[in-house]
Amino acid sequence: MTSPLLAGPGAVPADGPDAGVAAHYGDPHAEQRALAGRWGVVDRSHRGVLRITGADRLSWLHSLTTQLLEQLPAGAATEALILSPQGRVEHHLTLTDDGAAVWLHVEPGEAGPLLAFLESMRFMLRVEPEDVSADYAVLTLLGPEVPPGGLVPGAVGVAGPTGTDLIVPRAELADAVTRLRGAGAALAGMWAHEALRIAAGRPRIGLDTDDRTIPHEVGWIGTAVHLNKGCYRGQETVARVHNLGHPPRRLVLLHLDGSADRLPGRGDPVRLGDATIGSSGSAARHYELGPVALALVKRASPVDATLTVDGIAAAQEVLVSPDTGANVQVDAALRRRGDLMGRAR
Repeated sequence: MTSPLLAGPGAVPADGPDAGVAAHYGDPHAEQRALAGRWGVVDRSHRGVLRITGADRLSWLHSLTTQLLEQLPAGAATEALILSPQGRVEHHLTLTDDGAAVWLHVEPGEAGPLLAFLESMRFMLRVEPEDVSADYAVLTLLGPEVPPGGLVPGAVGVAGPTGTDLIVPRAELADAVTRLRGAGAALAGMWAHEALRIAAGRPRIGLDTDDRTIPHEVGWIGTAVHLNKGCYRGQETVARVHNLGHPPRRLVLLHLDGSADRLPGRGDPVRLGDATIGSSGSAARHYELGPVALALVKRASPVDATLTVDGIAAAQEVLVSPDTGANVQVDAALRRRGDLMGRAR
């Protein structure tokens, strides 16, 4: 689905996983500054949206995901994961319940596979999951001066990991953006969103994870995983790492040498000397920090070592501590990074 905002002045289409929405509207650094210093709206209408109705919807999702959802109050929002039986991350959900239905959104292209999984787990329960991506779209508000709710009547608000997400009827997407801009929002593209997300240390499934990723490696313990709830698929791995061991890898923020004329690609080897110790994920040019990237590296790699990725020197900033697991919580640096992203809401 192609956003109607791409027909607007200055819009430059994004590619790769963000195809269908704008990368920027003419000045990506100015868009970043607007989001970080004031507030703005980002078109993320390429994301998948699911709606789940039925009396058993919260208890059902509680049993399937890593999050405590049975008593989720109406209007509250949270993150959740669906894991494989081996504890590897298969889906990352951002969701809320409006009192009548659960609304959730996922990465582009993931609504279909998630719906197929949910349908396979319905059994005799009173639940009706539906892919409503063709009818509803996601807008994200970011910045320290985002006004209180009610800016877009009828929108479903979801406090997500990278801002306040609004789920709006797709037919009303352009009108909703016009209303937000009239209230003072700057219009920003995915390049600005991604630069702020990466600098805040917030991973994105499929870009900063792979088919081996477990929640401890990327800092989803505490935000998307509730450690004091009943059984769910993959719980044994979460409990074993949390109580007895450490994950094999850890998420880092790479501050890249700004003299290079390129950014590393996803999956490029991260090296310590001649040894490969990990792979890169998302990369962007931040308006203050310069070029930055997320990467998964071996847990025991020295935290103060200078690394290279695609031949570019990179200083690492710890996001997930090497000591994570064995009852050690997510490193304070990641919490501080989360606070920075929060202030960009």
